[in-house]
Amino acid sequence: MTHVTQTYAALRTLAFGILAVVSITLTPVFADDHAGHGAAHVDAGQVQAILHHILTANAGFVNRTGPNHFHPFLEAQHPKATVISCCDSRVQMQAISAEPDNELFVIRNIGNQISTAEGSVEYGVHHLHTPVLLIIGHTRCGAIKAASGEYSSESQPICKELNTLKIAKGGNMVENVTLNVNNQVNAAVRKFEPEVKEGKLTVIGALYDFANDLKHGYGKLTVINVNGDCSTDKTKAYSAE
Repeated sequence: MTHVTQTYAALRTLAFGILAVVSITLTPVFADDHAGHGAAHVDAGQVQAILHHILTANAGFVNRTGPNHFHPFLEAQHPKATVISCCDSRVQMQAISAEPDNELFVIRNIGNQISTAEGSVEYGVHHLHTPVLLIIGHTRCGAIKAASGEYSSESQPICKELNTLKIAKGGNMVENVTLNVNNQVNAAVRKFEPEVKEGKLTVIGALYDFANDLKHGYGKLTVINVNGDCSTDKTKAYSAE
């Protein structure tokens, strides 16, 4: 039995063991959107169900891929792009890459910001030498919504990250999301000015629209900024259409 097969068998055994103990269904665990609500008590059964869901998904991944999938990047990573994305659970990398392994160096934080993850961004650009820095904002962003209103009652760490979002108070959501992406692109272009000028790095700003608020289609990724240039001629040149 190969190591991968043993791993899968062990995960499967653990998953079924948990399933035997847990009598609740998964539907209530994932059905509610808790945004804007206080933390609810979570019992051990719910935690076990969530873990079962994750381990079962991982076991399926291991079973589908096999060891050959991992061999090309066992010793080193060679991503094509550094990606800064919001950590919103509705925004995931499978929306832009079928196989993000060894393809995308992903940095996630609330509001898809440069300043709150500066070291990680530098690592992607300076150490991994990715030719693309892709900054992805998204429609209905909770961080943008919070930053456009009153958030002083939030914890100090959350306020610290929201303070760096320079958007209009009470402004339109799509406009503020767009403004934030453009702000982040401009900050990146300034930070990595030598790489951009030498043609070693292209900074791309894009909007991911899972709600079809832009009327371009559910889940569409739209390029809105290239190295600080938001003109249609420039962005179209970097679009798939």
